[in-house]
Amino acid sequence: MRRLFKVFRNKAALAGLLTILFFIFIAVFAEFIAPYSPYEQNLADRLQPPSKSHLLGTDDLGRDILSRIIYGARISLAIGLISVALALGVGISAGLVSAYYGGIVDTLLMRLFDVMLAFPTILLAMAIMAALGPDLENAMIAVGIVNIPTFARIVRASALIVKEQEYVMAAQALGQSNSKIIFRHILPNIVGPITVQVTLSYGGSILNAAGLGFLGMGAQPPTPEWGAMLSQARSFIISAPWTVTFPGIAIFLSVLGFNILGDGLRDFLDPRLR
Repeated sequence: MRRLFKVFRNKAALAGLLTILFFIFIAVFAEFIAPYSPYEQNLADRLQPPSKSHLLGTDDLGRDILSRIIYGARISLAIGLISVALALGVGISAGLVSAYYGGIVDTLLMRLFDVMLAFPTILLAMAIMAALGPDLENAMIAVGIVNIPTFARIVRASALIVKEQEYVMAAQALGQSNSKIIFRHILPNIVGPITVQVTLSYGGSILNAAGLGFLGMGAQPPTPEWGAMLSQARSFIISAPWTVTFPGIAIFLSVLGFNILGDGLRDFLDPRLR
């Protein structure tokens, strides 16, 4: 625990953590913080600029933008959690199997992931969404799938190094089972790179999900998802700029928070960067 606190001596990492905790807080207590329902429409107040009654203004249907951003934090964090969990589970399994067994298994898996990495992430996610259909749950699956190759390659590279260590060879010489060697001796020693990638992928998942929402392939109206909010407000970027500015800032801050926290963890966990 004492070593963990040393990470946050890095002011950037601490700022990232506080930003993430802020979004988690408003997501958990959205019902108590949001001044209005995110779905409540009032056409008489449509496209109102920021004021005392609506701190961030209203959209084209008179909905309170602040309330929709607060509830949108819950959706964006959920998207990141589920998509990263999917990528983490499949990527770790594939990376460990590829590194430990090698041979044709390693070749087939890595070439498959090379093909996936050849596509821009948003383009690959769009292709998956075209097959699954536009939906919030499908967006989580699509974003998770596009993150699998990155996790798999990081796990494989780290596991190949650990696999050659003497304690792993000793475990093999003692006749321990492959599963025990993988989960007791290899996996615990590659947690550092995985932890860093989780934080970086979380921010990327929020950004990709927002991109799908903006293109109409993710969360569907009237869901208060940040990317969908930008899409619905793009026609008013000149006449009512607050409708796009504040959801954009929410996306920017949340992604920035995860990225700078990941950089701080990387600097701490990588002895070459200390």
